[in-house]
Amino acid sequence: MPFWGSWPNIRVGKGGDRRGKFSAYKAETGKNGKEVGMRRKVLLFTVFVLGIGLLGLAEGEAPCVIKLGAVNPLGDITGDQMTKAMRLAVEEINAAGGVLGCKLELVVVDSEFNPAKGAAAIEKLVTVDKVNVLIGGMSSSVLYGMIPVMKKYQMVTVWSGAAASVCEQALGPEADWFFHLHPWDYLQGQSEREGLMAIIEKYGIQVKKMFVAYEDGVFGTTSYEGLKALFPEWEVVGESFKSAAVGGGDYTAVLQHAKEFDPDVFIWLGYEADALPIMEQAKAIGFEPPMFFGAPPGWPPDFGKSPLSHGVGFFYMWVPAISQVNPVSKHFHDAYVARWDEEPVTYFAPLGYANVYVVAEAIKRAGTLEKEALIKALEETEYLSPLGEVLRFSPSNIIKHQGFKGQKVMQWQNGAAQVIYPFELATAEFIYPFEFGD
Repeated sequence: MPFWGSWPNIRVGKGGDRRGKFSAYKAETGKNGKEVGMRRKVLLFTVFVLGIGLLGLAEGEAPCVIKLGAVNPLGDITGDQMTKAMRLAVEEINAAGGVLGCKLELVVVDSEFNPAKGAAAIEKLVTVDKVNVLIGGMSSSVLYGMIPVMKKYQMVTVWSGAAASVCEQALGPEADWFFHLHPWDYLQGQSEREGLMAIIEKYGIQVKKMFVAYEDGVFGTTSYEGLKALFPEWEVVGESFKSAAVGGGDYTAVLQHAKEFDPDVFIWLGYEADALPIMEQAKAIGFEPPMFFGAPPGWPPDFGKSPLSHGVGFFYMWVPAISQVNPVSKHFHDAYVARWDEEPVTYFAPLGYANVYVVAEAIKRAGTLEKEALIKALEETEYLSPLGEVLRFSPSNIIKHQGFKGQKVMQWQNGAAQVIYPFELATAEFIYPFEFGD
């Protein structure tokens, strides 16, 4: 019962006549209402004091908070910029009034690219930090290690990263609580084939052989197998290397084998830490394939400044050049630069930004954090994203809720990343053939 429910029902009538229980008090005292008047003053004073006390309690209470828990590799540029973009989105949303009258709070744990630490991070976010929704994430190997813990709690999860479809297989078709933003490897492969074939046709390029150098983790191996299946008309061979992200960094033997194969297209699949060393070692042995592609989740912030970058192609979801043709991307880009005083060079930055907004808008639509209502609201997502595409969720090969379906073809030119394909978003013509500068 509310605190006021136990107080006498006092009503004041026209002309100041007291009725109800006050009249009963007057009849009972037989003292012309003097005692009752005193009781009434005491009563009103008590209500006033209690009201002030309750008001002070309300003002002293912690504000309503909705917690988003992210597990990002903070030592890598992808995880660092994704986290900064998430913080930017949280700040913007809170400045606009929050969500359902509550402030958003971002709780981030560093995965360190370690599956065991990633799994422990999920356990901590759910049981200790008591987050309401899980977001973020990068690296297929880390997600794969997290999945048993995620399935244990089945918390609503909107995950930014991971391309390896073995993760999708591990999640299974019943994981209706899991929403995936990043394209799976086979979706990436399909978009990469589409883009490469369109460029080859437009520029009249002849291709018969492809060499793929890939990091020896889940991401690299599954992506390599996918590329082989996608280009059956070409001779595709590959070889693995240990990524600098996990203590490797010597690619000379792999690059030498690629040079001997003499491919028309060379693609390396690895991480940001591999980018410059691969280019330096390729130049050192004189390896200049006509089409030189890299496929990391993120590039080093200074990669474009190196003359070794000129003409290197890559598959990506976003580059700052898209802000020239997309107003949402422009807002994100300009706000990120103003907030963090650096260029967002990895697509995981706008992906993380979109991640927070998608969750916030779904909570608003649901009007609650109740699981089933939130899942339904997420299924209704139609978000014009800074990546230049409208984000909607639909089934992929296994899971029910897949977001983005592919990547774009980009190329480093004169220190900047340019869009080559889709042609309607193109900001530059394709440079062919690739050659190292002086």
